[in-house]
Amino acid sequence: MLKRVLLSLLVASALSTAAFAEEPKSGGVINAVIQPEPPGLMMGLVQNGPTQMVAGNIYEGLLRYSPKLEPLPGLAESWSVSEDGKTYTFKLRKGVTWHDGKPFTSADVVFSIEFLKQTHPRARSNFAQVDKIETPDDNTVIFNLKQPFGPFLGVFEVGSLPMIPKHIYEGTDFKTNPANNTPVGTGPFMFKEWQKGSFIRLVKNPSYYIKGKPHLDEIYWHVIPDAAARAVAFETGKVDVLPGGSVENFDVPRLSKLKNVCVTGAGWEFFSPLSWLWLNNRSGPTANKKFRQAVMYALDRNFAKDVIWNGLGKVATGPSSSSIKYYSSDVAKYDYDPGKAKALLKEAGYNGEKVRLLPLPYGETWQRWAEAVKQNLQDVGINVEMVSTDVAGWNQKTSEWDYDIAFTYVYQYGDPALGVGRTYVSSQIVKGNPFNNVEGYSNPEIDKLFADGAVAFPDSARKPFYDKAQKVLVDDVPVAWLLELQFPTITRCNVKNLITTAIGVNDGFRDAWLDK
Repeated sequence: MLKRVLLSLLVASALSTAAFAEEPKSGGVINAVIQPEPPGLMMGLVQNGPTQMVAGNIYEGLLRYSPKLEPLPGLAESWSVSEDGKTYTFKLRKGVTWHDGKPFTSADVVFSIEFLKQTHPRARSNFAQVDKIETPDDNTVIFNLKQPFGPFLGVFEVGSLPMIPKHIYEGTDFKTNPANNTPVGTGPFMFKEWQKGSFIRLVKNPSYYIKGKPHLDEIYWHVIPDAAARAVAFETGKVDVLPGGSVENFDVPRLSKLKNVCVTGAGWEFFSPLSWLWLNNRSGPTANKKFRQAVMYALDRNFAKDVIWNGLGKVATGPSSSSIKYYSSDVAKYDYDPGKAKALLKEAGYNGEKVRLLPLPYGETWQRWAEAVKQNLQDVGINVEMVSTDVAGWNQKTSEWDYDIAFTYVYQYGDPALGVGRTYVSSQIVKGNPFNNVEGYSNPEIDKLFADGAVAFPDSARKPFYDKAQKVLVDDVPVAWLLELQFPTITRCNVKNLITTAIGVNDGFRDAWLDK
């Protein structure tokens, strides 16, 4: 007997109605900034942030996610899970077409998964638990898992599993298919034009399956390399939307005070970006647990939140962001306490050895943060040498473990099995990737807790594993957690209903409208 996990369309309708305090108006063009310029828009091949931000409005996934990370209908209108947690049945919307008019069917779903298993590391990992996929008809897809996998309902958003047209890509060399230059999806907007170095233009999909949507006629994504020029473009009215990360944080207070300007930190709940300092656990002072604990006490993280990030953030308590599943605050606390830091350094036998600090070369905000951390560490007696580099150099040094302390931030994807465990389990200690277990932390207890937590069933049985894992990790301090980051989205206040899901701007233009 199937345990229904259907999301009622009545509930979805009620949520939608609540979101619209005003009656949406049709028409109009929104001008937004995209920074940096995407390397491509074919989401099956390119998954970096700018690509997802633009192409997330061209392509779609089977599900969307609420700010509380609850699954919502996407290309799937309903779904169910078997009592044993091993069979997931999705009912697809009827009447959906690709932008070229061809019908979207269950065959496209199967093809998309096989495509992405070749090109998308996260999809390859997420679908490793799938034994077989059945398609009894054009509108039904059944996933049969080898064993229960708790986060499975969280892998179907557009960035993790974009649907790709089988009729365009089957039997071709995916990387050289000419359609990569003119992406075809099922989404509310269609690709129209890309003038490299200038703008990307999307236009309304007139055959979109949700009646009345999208409300907008067009979106222009403007490429403006200079941060100051992006701020000026907003001030002068050239652009209406500055997505998170478009301008330096110190410009946010000034821009937010302008007339008819609205600012929000919402729309990042699925990604839950968490920043920390990589602490090299392999050698040198940072290999000592007491030294790592001293670093935590030395950091004035509230200063970073209030001054460097202008209050758009939250002090991290450990390895999990407070917005993802199974987060627990019941862990050891590391308040700013230079006295404790000095005492721990003495216990660790630290004798003033030089420690290299590698900033994240993502602009002036991050450079300011690195200077603040350097000062915090020097204040408790740590001999810090700043090592400056560009993005390529940062990637190389962290990937090759050539650092002592290094800034980073990582997405968590709504579930500890998807975005947290990869940083701490020993199987992820692999050179060449700057976003796995870069610090070299190895603890068999943690390996087992994350492995058991991913497959425990029912879902409620997963929590004790992650509660324990957070306690162990916060005591061991394999990395020095900093802030749960918020990247503020800045808009004209007449841009309505743009941020409605846990991935914000990335799929938000479907519901957005202009109060003209």
